[in-house]
Amino acid sequence: MRLAAWIFIFAVTAMPALATPKGCISPESTRDYLNKDVCVNAHVYDIIELSDGTRFLDLCTPETPDDKCRFSIISLNADRKDVGDLTRYREQDIHIRGVVRPFNFRTQIILSREQQFHGGSEKFRANPALLKGFSAEDSHAAFSDPATRASHHKSSFSTPH
Repeated sequence: MRLAAWIFIFAVTAMPALATPKGCISPESTRDYLNKDVCVNAHVYDIIELSDGTRFLDLCTPETPDDKCRFSIISLNADRKDVGDLTRYREQDIHIRGVVRPFNFRTQIILSREQQFHGGSEKFRANPALLKGFSAEDSHAAFSDPATRASHHKSSFSTPH
């Protein structure tokens, strides 16, 4: 009988801890993880949609003033198909993976794929600065590398004639 009581007490006290993925952090501690890929535990109070289709998961209580809410999750309209319906997360506890980025005195994670709720990474986005002037059709390099240019100096890539 005592063993059953101990198992019951352990199960009741351990269940909340087991429900949280190991290593997830709170929204309040995201400032310590800028530009890091982390898992964040949060409660979604509401879903806010702007006129341009951008959606925010509101993680602050209704009593919290906007200027005191220091972390947000944003989903761009371009990612709507990959993210899906967010209203199912209203009033739910979530675990989301993403890179913590600074934005207007806050931190944020960009939600670009539904898989981020299950430990998946954000959608890969190419750096537009590296792609400037690049076209696969014209066979030009995406960046200018001095080692591949013809010059008067001998290059390690040039072959002897």
